[in-house]
Amino acid sequence: MGLTSKSTGRGAVDLTDTIKKSENEFLIALAGNPNVGKSTVFNALTGMKQHTGNWAGKTVANAQGKCSFNGRNYILADLPGTYSLMAHSAEEEVARDFICFGGADAVIVVCDATCLERNLNLVLQTLEITSKTVICVNLLDEAERKNIKIDLEKLSLLLGVPVVGVTARDEKGLDQLMETVEKIIESPPDSAYFPCYSRVLENAIQCLSSKLKQFTENRLSARWTAIRLLDKNESLNKSINKYLNSCPDQQLDDNIKQLNKKLEASGYTPEKINDEIISTIINTAAETASAVTSSVNNLLSSRDRKIDRILTSRIFGVPIMLGLLAITFWITIIGANYPSQLLSKLLFSLGDQFDHFLEITHCNDVIRDIAVNGIFKVLAWVISVMLPPMTGYKKNRKCKKQVKTPAFCISFLYNGINISGSNMILIY
Repeated sequence: MGLTSKSTGRGAVDLTDTIKKSENEFLIALAGNPNVGKSTVFNALTGMKQHTGNWAGKTVANAQGKCSFNGRNYILADLPGTYSLMAHSAEEEVARDFICFGGADAVIVVCDATCLERNLNLVLQTLEITSKTVICVNLLDEAERKNIKIDLEKLSLLLGVPVVGVTARDEKGLDQLMETVEKIIESPPDSAYFPCYSRVLENAIQCLSSKLKQFTENRLSARWTAIRLLDKNESLNKSINKYLNSCPDQQLDDNIKQLNKKLEASGYTPEKINDEIISTIINTAAETASAVTSSVNNLLSSRDRKIDRILTSRIFGVPIMLGLLAITFWITIIGANYPSQLLSKLLFSLGDQFDHFLEITHCNDVIRDIAVNGIFKVLAWVISVMLPPMTGYKKNRKCKKQVKTPAFCISFLYNGINISGSNMILIY
């Protein structure tokens, strides 16, 4: 994706076709991992003032809506849910390009309070791009049910940006969220926290970022731009070169080549640089989450961490994920047939008794045929085929005890796949 003078600022990622705002409106980007309640926050703030379509040139859906607060008008852009901004997918590319080049006045990153560590990976990557960020910690009610407590003030101090706790589905904390957005637009932080890499890589980043400052002119973070140029993301490098059109390409390329030679002499290949960036972000997220999160049930937390280390390890993660997929497919295609057969025998035997009852009551043959063959047996067939694979884990919100159905193992396998699969994205 190449950037030209027409596609920078408000025109980035074809914003002329997707996001239109007037001079008295503020553009807010809403980012976050999948399933963190980001769309719930978006819907609660915008109500029915929404528009849904596709990002220009992409099959990725976008939603935008308007809201007013304290006499100010805001346009909210609901970015695709993503675990990272490394741009390994169309969703990541759209989210990254909009935050970088979309001209947003502020970014709200929605996090899940029940798994803060995983969400902080996206937060840290966003903070490297812009300090005009508000962290929205959602699902505080779920965290409370799981005896998880988060020190929001400490998290704000550690990251250097405002942190607001909300329960979006009950619309709690949304006014405070918009007040914080209003304040950060008026007076954005001078800088936010960003991960620190090894001394060799940090020296190269600082050297290149100092040369980029005169060209970025506050349009892009010089540090983030330097990292991405050293990271050798070809498509992004071309975009940045075109975006920084006041900087001669040859001069910038020569600087990058010199720094890359120095890094390679120290053993820093592009693959090693990428690995260090990812591992540093993940480790920083883990340390930050550990510093601000406490759990009453420490034994459960410790056990979960041990399971996560196995499920997300480079050695065991992929084989476990493939094994869980194979078992799940077997249960869905073959294993579920056994309870289906038992259920169908039970239901069809009841159907025969129902048919016999209608027969002895001298029911009309047409009505009898409709009731038995057209309604009861069709419904019995659907239930016996669909119920076993769909039965899973259920939790009563009003009770802390967890109710497990006979097919709990199916849900456990699906959850295992979700855990390992989503974390594979973070690692690879």
